[in-house]
Amino acid sequence: MSRTPTRSPQGSQQAVQNGGEPVLSHGLKQRHLSMIALGGVIGAGLFVGSGVGIAAAGPAIVLLFMGTGALVMLIMRMLGEMSAARPSTGSFSVHAEEEIGSWAGTTSGWMYWLMLCAGVAAEATAAGTIMHTWVSFIPAYGWVAIFMVFFCASNLTAVKNFGEFEFWFSAIKVTMIVAFLVLGVLGILGVFGSAPGTSHLTGHGGFFPTGAAGLAAGLLTTISGFAGLETVTIAAAESDQPSRNVARAVRTAVWRIAVFYIGSMAVVVTLVPWNDPKVASAGPYVTVLDRLGIPAAGTIMQIVVLVALLSAMNANIYGSSRMAYSLVNRGQGPRFLGKVTRGVPAAAVLASCVFGFAAVIAGIVWPTTVFAWLLNIAGCSVLVVWSIVCLTQLKMRRRLEREAPELLSVRMWGFPYLTWLAFAAILGVFAVMAANADGRQQLAGTAVVVAALAGAGHLKQRRDDRRADVTA
Repeated sequence: MSRTPTRSPQGSQQAVQNGGEPVLSHGLKQRHLSMIALGGVIGAGLFVGSGVGIAAAGPAIVLLFMGTGALVMLIMRMLGEMSAARPSTGSFSVHAEEEIGSWAGTTSGWMYWLMLCAGVAAEATAAGTIMHTWVSFIPAYGWVAIFMVFFCASNLTAVKNFGEFEFWFSAIKVTMIVAFLVLGVLGILGVFGSAPGTSHLTGHGGFFPTGAAGLAAGLLTTISGFAGLETVTIAAAESDQPSRNVARAVRTAVWRIAVFYIGSMAVVVTLVPWNDPKVASAGPYVTVLDRLGIPAAGTIMQIVVLVALLSAMNANIYGSSRMAYSLVNRGQGPRFLGKVTRGVPAAAVLASCVFGFAAVIAGIVWPTTVFAWLLNIAGCSVLVVWSIVCLTQLKMRRRLEREAPELLSVRMWGFPYLTWLAFAAILGVFAVMAANADGRQQLAGTAVVVAALAGAGHLKQRRDDRRADVTA
């Protein structure tokens, strides 16, 4: 399949596809993108997984979330700048191929696809477990199958279905976060009993109770909690006005995400002891709501966590299918995945769902080998993607300033210094991972996959160059 040009201001894959083939629809609205941007990184990792980070780092988790939140805001701003200038279903993968080369587009695209599909498996498994506790006559794997079929079917029908589900899922999550912050501040002020003051921040071993080792362990947890923010830049290409919509979504979401995460963690470590076993086992939100005397706190949070899991499943199926579609239309995957039916990349949706369900089965049959290996690579994939985003934005910004400055409706702050700072921070996270045995194992597995993908992309690039020389 011939390569689709990627320098059209509206994104070539959405405007015209070679051979007159069907194109993706534009069924998403501004309200969809705004909620996708806000809710995309508010997942079960925040509601439950953050408890592991608190148990590892203590009250200093607030500083970790400030640091990782700042990094995430920079990454999102870079993505917003590039996507507003050149909207494309492949988002950063298309931009990386354009600016750096096929190897960068292949690596970032398929690593992201792998991460999202592994996420589908993990989220479906967790959601099935929750539902089994409520409706026990259906086994957990039965609920997994139900969820997989439902979201696969909804993503096969029309992109507006994905948008509507994400709008309401995200609205529930955002409402919960806002309510939690309000209740938490009232609790800190003593409305629900005695005010805790700073006793939980300075007691129980102090603000840094576990030292540098705890900070390192907590860092990896906080980073993984932000994975998924890129979906909004992928979805923007299927909206009615891609450039304007993604610019608005990024501007409104960046600071709110930081407030939600940092504010939540500050409330938690102020109201309850960081070493309370319930923080890690039941989750920090349940622990705080119990502390405040909110009735049925556990049930409320189970419902919210279930919504977060289903939201993540829906978004991951969507994001992975669009990334696969973009890759194969650039000659970086099996051609049959490029089939479009009624404006939806049906083959790519099915392939992503099949891979996700296969990963679920691997989690049942080989939980400590194949599935653990897959999750390890997926956890590191976001760092690989973000590092390529930084390098891509450095080149793309300079080219746009020369060739089409009018397309820079969103500009990266403090360019190029903050871009380089973000890249250095990502390298720092890799260094922290390399300092412990689990991190080294994760890095080793990821390095093998990255090398294979980069090698395949490089070979394609050389082949394309030879063809270009022949036809010149």
